[in-house]
Amino acid sequence: MTDVLSPCAGRVIAMVDVPDPVFAEEMVGPGVAIEPAAGPVTVVSPIAGKVLKVMPHAFVVMGDGVGVLVHLGINTVRLDGEGFEVVAEQGSEVAAGDPMITWDPSALPATAGGQDVSPVVPVVLMDAPKGSVSSDAIGGDVVAGDLLFGTA
Repeated sequence: MTDVLSPCAGRVIAMVDVPDPVFAEEMVGPGVAIEPAAGPVTVVSPIAGKVLKVMPHAFVVMGDGVGVLVHLGINTVRLDGEGFEVVAEQGSEVAAGDPMITWDPSALPATAGGQDVSPVVPVVLMDAPKGSVSSDAIGGDVVAGDLLFGTA
């Protein structure tokens, strides 16, 4: 069992409410998303493990048989890293709560590359069956480090 913790403060929403069909339909995997609080924030690792991939707008941490993707915003890949500062090193070991990326979700443009941009942060349990994540946190406010959901 792995506890997946909130990588940032904000309001927890169901994955189906993410404004991107790839996430909303759980094509990447099940999970929840966070409407982040306004202002600059350092996003932290939701689990302990190895940083498999880190990009300006997203990162993957592989824990004890569990991979978690944290994607900072929707269509933020189109910003080419502008507005994001990567703190973590790819390949490094991190503890839950270690700093990963700094950004300001309230400073995002409305569109980028002809696509709508949203600050919503999906937290995805990778390689898990669709619908396999449930969370009591949905609809509530969290701070970084609060429990989002557990894995079986």
